[in-house]
Amino acid sequence: MTRRIALTGGIGSGKSTVADLLAARGAVLVDADLLAREVVEPGTPGLAAVVERFGPGILDAEGRLDRERLGGIVFSDAAARADLNAIVHPLVRGLAERRRAEALASDPSAVVIEVIPLLVETGRAGAFDEVIVVDCPVATQIARIRARNGVTNAQAAGRVAAQASRADRLAAADVVIDNGGSPAALAPQVDALWTRLTRTPDA
Repeated sequence: MTRRIALTGGIGSGKSTVADLLAARGAVLVDADLLAREVVEPGTPGLAAVVERFGPGILDAEGRLDRERLGGIVFSDAAARADLNAIVHPLVRGLAERRRAEALASDPSAVVIEVIPLLVETGRAGAFDEVIVVDCPVATQIARIRARNGVTNAQAAGRVAAQASRADRLAAADVVIDNGGSPAALAPQVDALWTRLTRTPDA
């Protein structure tokens, strides 16, 4: 039976970079962030449910979800975040399962990796045979978020605090990719991981 593999990491950890490196080596990615956008596209039941909960003010002029506006609400309000997750996560899980099945139907030997930022937060780590965690110090996360999103130190720290702790993520890991250093340090780690993921059970 094909192993279920998940890749996760905190905001600003560089999990997307690691995912891209794995894809370049042949992995098929099922990215929960991309699926989360798909399930709230205009006209979807997902978007209708989000608007019902948070009001039409979270839409832009074209009727699409304004992610910055919604993020400003849910990052500072745990109850609101829980409500949003209760709407979006089941839809994403269902779509991810379909995409994984499609990939394996097309190529039974495919290495399908589900990229799930909130794997630990949603208590789903145990559903996977292999959990890969991209890790870096919290201070590095905050610096990257500030540089990428143009937010204050307090806002960046709040986004980190809204997720699982670094210790909790590491406790769920079967493999840890250290992304606290230079980009050049990632490639050897990803090569070693790819060797592990593509090794036959008898090897």
